[in-house]
Amino acid sequence: MSGDRDTGSAGDTSATAAKETPKATRRRGAELEQAILQAAAEELAAVGYQNLTMDGVAARAGTAKNAIYRRWPNRAALCAAAYQRMLPTGPTDIPDTGDLRSDALALLTRANSRLSSPVGKILRELMADIQTDPERISELREQLGHASVGFWLTVLARAAARGEADPSALTPRVATVAVDLLRNEYLTHGMTAVQERVLIEIVDQVFLPLVRAPR
Repeated sequence: MSGDRDTGSAGDTSATAAKETPKATRRRGAELEQAILQAAAEELAAVGYQNLTMDGVAARAGTAKNAIYRRWPNRAALCAAAYQRMLPTGPTDIPDTGDLRSDALALLTRANSRLSSPVGKILRELMADIQTDPERISELREQLGHASVGFWLTVLARAAARGEADPSALTPRVATVAVDLLRNEYLTHGMTAVQERVLIEIVDQVFLPLVRAPR
């Protein structure tokens, strides 16, 4: 009798514990996708692009590796999507010196500081790895364009209002030509930092002649 009571008590305890233990929430859809992207961004910051593995991202996200591969076919695709989370967020001061050349140099200097930073190193490695993947390149360029085009258009609009810039130059492609050329210096020449004289050349020899208002 005693043994029966003991067994019953243990069974009751187990049943109660099973009822009281909350089940783990299984993430799906957009929630899981965002968790993976956040984990990938954190892995990029921790180990860099060259050392990032899908196993590491899966472990950090608390999910299975095949859940990642169902959404992104390879490491480059995942990191291109995750890189946006590493870009600066929140309001950023836009140079307003009253002179287009000074404002353009200030913006380009800021971009150069980012590209030569650890986050910029990740971008350079990623861009080098996806040169044969037009879809990934387009995706990454779109992210980077959104991050800077507003600053350059604002500077150009102010210059146009002062008569320094041609209003027809107020397009995203023209506005970001300077930062695109700067990025090209890193990618095509394998540089880890671009000298100030190159920034001045880009502004004086390309950007200003392109956007100046006709006299």
